[in-house]
Amino acid sequence: MTTTERRVLVHPDKQALAASVAARFLTKTSDIIADYGDAHVVLTGGTIGIASLAAVNASPARDTVDWSKVHFWWGDERFVPKGDPERNELQAREALLDHIAVPAGNIHAFAASDEVDTLEEGVARYTEELARFSPDGGQWPRFDITFLGVGPDGHIASLFPEMAGIRVTDAPVIAVRNSPKPPPERLSLTRPVINSSERVWLVLSGTDKASALGLALAGASYTEVPAAGAKGRRRTVYFVDQDAAAEVPENLIADTY
Repeated sequence: MTTTERRVLVHPDKQALAASVAARFLTKTSDIIADYGDAHVVLTGGTIGIASLAAVNASPARDTVDWSKVHFWWGDERFVPKGDPERNELQAREALLDHIAVPAGNIHAFAASDEVDTLEEGVARYTEELARFSPDGGQWPRFDITFLGVGPDGHIASLFPEMAGIRVTDAPVIAVRNSPKPPPERLSLTRPVINSSERVWLVLSGTDKASALGLALAGASYTEVPAAGAKGRRRTVYFVDQDAAAEVPENLIADTY
């Protein structure tokens, strides 16, 4: 069994962080397509996550990727109407997806609250969509890169500290109610799906993320700090700005990727 490599890459500010994530994403996605013929990417929302997608769109290298061979998924979604600006899907479309030549069938969004009657129906639909693209009768696709934001409380996707969702191991998708962060109703992938990804890229900026990042790297319980439980099969990379890196041990900071 191989040991997952863990790196922390520190950038001077949010703009440099987003540009670095974008450049690495474009390069790695092209490599993955060359190796496998396609790529499956899990997106995140949040300010810096969306800023990173906007930086991909702004990059001169944007169209070096064959976007027809990239599938986009989401780690979680707010259960709001399709056109609600709170939706991660809408934000990602505006930042990147509407500007690239990706087929509609390659964009795998969670159901909106005006597309299904209940959260449970939303869970069932995404569970079916994951299975439809999974190899050899599995439950979900081969995920190559999973992007995660991290909340000040250490949450990832919509898996929050000390809530039931972070402990679920027998389902790929869950309904979240009474989220401590609004809106209260959400849909989320579970930790086993996140950790099945070859690469987990956590992207953090701001002083309010420093404590959560420090705890995650120090080996906190993932039920208390969900970010501590996010681990890619091949590599786990924390892309952070200087503010978020305040509590990162020096020995974990990498000079190169």
